[in-house]
This record gives sequence, C-alpha cells and structure tokens, in this order.
Amino acid sequence: MHPNPLEGTPFWSDVIAWGGVTPRLLPRVALFGLYALGIAFAHGVVGWQGIHPIHLGYTGALLAVLLVLRTNSSYDRWWEARKLWGAIVNQSRNLAIQCLEYGPNDAAWKETLVRGIEAFCHAARSSLRTELGRAPNERDRAVLERVLGDQSLAIRVEDARHMPSAVARHLAHHLAQARIDAGLDGFAFHVAERELARLVDHVGGCERIRCTPLPRVHAIKLRRFIVIYLLGLPLALATDSIWVLPLSTMLVAYALLAIDQIAHELQNPFSQQSASHLPLDEICAMIEGDLRALLAARR
Repeated sequence: MHPNPLEGTPFWSDVIAWGGVTPRLLPRVALFGLYALGIAFAHGVVGWQGIHPIHLGYTGALLAVLLVLRTNSSYDRWWEARKLWGAIVNQSRNLAIQCLEYGPNDAAWKETLVRGIEAFCHAARSSLRTELGRAPNERDRAVLERVLGDQSLAIRVEDARHMPSAVARHLAHHLAQARIDAGLDGFAFHVAERELARLVDHVGGCERIRCTPLPRVHAIKLRRFIVIYLLGLPLALATDSIWVLPLSTMLVAYALLAIDQIAHELQNPFSQQSASHLPLDEICAMIEGDLRALLAARR
C-alpha cells in the first residue's frame, strides 16, 4: 500500500535526510567557514574588536526580503506547472470518455485513441525533460513503443520536432476519420477536438515555464548581496573564541545559501536534476492506469 504523500515523512527522517540541496552547499559553506576562521585568527593576533553588528542588521533584513520574494516567485512557477499537469490529467480523462462513449462502436478504434492519449502524456513528459538542443534519439522511445504498440509510429513521434504535437496530430487524424465515416456525430467531434486542443495548450503553458527562467540579473545581484553579507558577518561577530566565529558564519551561510538554492531549483519544475522536480513519471502512470480502466469497462 502506497503512503499518502499528504501525510509527509517523520520529523527526524527529514532532519537527517541526505541528498538534494545540502551536498551542493557544503563546499560553499566550508569556504565561508575558512574565511571566518582566518578572521578569528586575525582577531586573536591583532586584538581587533570588529565593527558594530547593527550595520549588518539593516542589510540582513533587506536580504531576507529579497530571498523570500525570489523563493515565492520560483514556487509560483512550480505550482503553476503542477496545476497545468493536473489539467492534463483531467483533459486526458475527458477526451477518453468522449471517445469511448460517443465514438464508433469499434474496439480497435477506441483502443487506438486511448493509446494515443496515453502517448501524448508520455510525449509531453519526455519533451519537457529533454534539454534544449538534445538530439531526438536521446528521447524515451521505449515507452512510446510500449504505449502506442506501433514501432514505426513511435519512431515518427520521437523524430518529430515537437513530440506532443505529433501525437496530437495522430489523434486528430483518427477523430477526423471517425467523423468522415459517420461513426462520430458533429457535436461529439467538436467536444473531442476542444479537449485535444486544451491538452496542447497545457503543454504550451509548461513550455513557457521551462523556456522562460526568472530574470538572470535578479539572481546575480541577490547572490552578490549574499556573498557581501557573509563576508561582512565575521567582521561584526569578532569574538575571543576562535571556533565560535566560523561555526556561526557557517550556520548563517547554510541558511542563506539553502534558500537561494531552493529558489534556483524550483524555477525549473521539470528538471530531474532538481531535488523537487514534479513526479511526472507517477502522473503519467496514473493517467495510463485510469485510461486503461476506462477502456476495459467499455469492452
């Protein structure tokens, strides 16, 4: 039995979890710790008392606001992508129901349409995860062959410039053929066409997110601000203990750099390099299972 994702994981499991953001931050955190250790040694040798921490207080508040704004912007992108995929799930079911209930009384035609809808979702997943500029043969042909049940069609879809559009054209062809053969009345045909068009629109919304990152200048200025703040922090925390300063600096550095990294990863919800990428494999598997159940119920 699969656990309910809404229940989350135990508190301590999350605390000691390893992977994702933390390993990528450790080298940077350690670098700031070494810098703070050098400041601590200089403080012990020279006896310098440091600067007044109130100056960092003002900049720290501004830095926190900027980090929150960037993280919220990235999360909005992630959540919008999830809503678009939720709409893809709904439109896939709607289109399948329309075809199964109002389409020709032909088992082969119905299975072809259901397989095509399943392939559309897998093609969208593969297309969104394929990095720009990658060759078509680096796409997921095995899944397309399994779902479509037609190797030549799977190859044509894989070689297409835009895989979801190739599958959508395949589906449109079969809908038009059913309309010509009078197996699908005009009203049902237009409803099915509308559902198919919405599927393509949802994929276009996902592509807009993938191809339009957050403004680069914002990330550059924010990260410079983080570095300046962390370079000034040991100067304001000068203390007689040689270990307190680097440890305090590393704790603050970890918090600030982690929030920045989270914002960076959330802005591309489809990249499998991100620790919090959307579970598109599970979503496609759910769509495939639902459509297969609908098809089986009509036999």
